[in-house]
Amino acid sequence: MKKLKLGFPKGSLQNATVELFKKAGTKISISSRSYYLISDDDELEIMLVRSQEMAKYVQDGFFDAGLTGFDWICESGAKVEEVCELNYAKSGFRSVRWVLAVTEDSKIKSIKDLEGKRVATELINYTKKYFAKNKIKADIEFSWGATEAKAGKLVDAIVELTETGSSLRANKLRVIDEMFSSTTRFIANDKALNDNWKKEKIENMAMLLKGALATEGMVGLKMNVPLKFLEKVIVVLPAHKKPTISQLSDREWIALDIIIEERTVKKIIPALKRSGAADIIEYPLNKIIY
Repeated sequence: MKKLKLGFPKGSLQNATVELFKKAGTKISISSRSYYLISDDDELEIMLVRSQEMAKYVQDGFFDAGLTGFDWICESGAKVEEVCELNYAKSGFRSVRWVLAVTEDSKIKSIKDLEGKRVATELINYTKKYFAKNKIKADIEFSWGATEAKAGKLVDAIVELTETGSSLRANKLRVIDEMFSSTTRFIANDKALNDNWKKEKIENMAMLLKGALATEGMVGLKMNVPLKFLEKVIVVLPAHKKPTISQLSDREWIALDIIIEERTVKKIIPALKRSGAADIIEYPLNKIIY
């Protein structure tokens, strides 16, 4: 049996990726003692590896494909093909930001004030290029962890990853520059994409993963509507949404099905009921394939 070798991100993206694959139709089990994962797809051979290393391993053919952040692709300089963007992170469906930060009481106001200063980061290659682009000479050093604690004590500034900014605020840090935003990317190498079977497997996986992400914040509504009230019901629905309408066995009634934003449901359902809709059902979604 053919196998697709897939690199799975270990660390902050790990749990969110498991949930995304589950919604996409592939159940994955992670053991605390093994780097090899078990899934209900016999055509997948999955291994955990840090996001920072993923692009290099995909480039060099250890994996056919993998998931990692755009930031780590840039940092590694690896030559890989981006199959698709998957906009999710460890705590939700959003991008993450790399920011230049100092302590709240620091006199440093901008990157220009870091001339000749010390800066710690895990994203060292990109940070060096960023400072060079801004024509600022600073001592950029690699941080092995606890980067936020070093600001104002061991270094003058840090370049750190943030989603919501809560950790920065908790550590009394102030952002002086946002370097760039990053999202998760599904990547592959040329060799895998030149193999017809692997290419189709990768493209199918990308389609289902994107379909799973498309359901974020969305739900389905089904209802039965008397034909005489159809126009009144249609007016209640979001103007940009086009429902599916089906004839029921009773020619005086139709079935209406629509996908809408979940946050609007509590306002819409009572209005639909008052407009003549009946048997209204709200249901969750796993995938939307556009």
